[in-house]
Amino acid sequence: MAASPNIALRDFLRSRRARLSPDSAGIESSPGTRRVAGLRREEVARLAGVSVDYYIRLERGRTASVSASVLDAVARALQLGELERDHLFALAHPARTCPARSSGQQVRPGLQLVLDSLTEVPALVLGRGLDVLAANPLARALYVDFDSLPPRSRNMARLVFLDPTVRELYTDWPGAARGIVASLHLEAGRHPQDPDLAALVGELSLQDPDFRRWWADHDVYRRTHGRKRYRHGLVGELELGYEAFSPADDPDKTLGISTVEPGSVSEQRLRLLAGWAHPLAVNPHAEP
Repeated sequence: MAASPNIALRDFLRSRRARLSPDSAGIESSPGTRRVAGLRREEVARLAGVSVDYYIRLERGRTASVSASVLDAVARALQLGELERDHLFALAHPARTCPARSSGQQVRPGLQLVLDSLTEVPALVLGRGLDVLAANPLARALYVDFDSLPPRSRNMARLVFLDPTVRELYTDWPGAARGIVASLHLEAGRHPQDPDLAALVGELSLQDPDFRRWWADHDVYRRTHGRKRYRHGLVGELELGYEAFSPADDPDKTLGISTVEPGSVSEQRLRLLAGWAHPLAVNPHAEP
């Protein structure tokens, strides 16, 4: 009995091939003679130095014996970035098992102490599938009071796509939302057997057309650093940076820490928000 095709790999390769123009790949093409977007399969095969039949099998998700050297050649032919190349390898050789979330989604005491020590900027710990595992008071003031939500709703993807208040918080909601989708795609490549992640993707695909459309793009993204703009109901516009760190022994968790430019209007407004979140910290003599 033939093995089932690797659908995720098939769709990823097709999406990368479709986005690459002949000109950018160094292939001469006469105007008006192409019927497909991007490169043809035989062109990718030629660029990668493999037979057309072999590449067709690969793009159909038949990867039982594909070697690292072939994957490297295909990655070069499709001009994949480092993150996309890693994703290609993960898709081609998917993990057979998936660690249970119940044992791996706890925040260890040392990481919780780091989070608790961050009092002047928002900070939170995300787990697999963008579950919010812990957040400091300023993060709860910025986003939403995660602790008041049912456990299933403490998830940044669900909040960004399905919670109107959180959706309105982002000045550039499409940019933030597409980053969420691409982050989930990266996780899906690393954990193809995760039923909770599959259920999350299915739920968001059914409930939000933007998620469904962006999921079909097969982009991947790893949170590292950047800037985001917010429109907060209490303090107005905020421009914050962010830095993301994963513990060396637990890459499924991310400590996300916001940053703010010293002396900026955003710093002043963030202090106001901190005062709302920590009234006793701002005025230690205030009555409890």
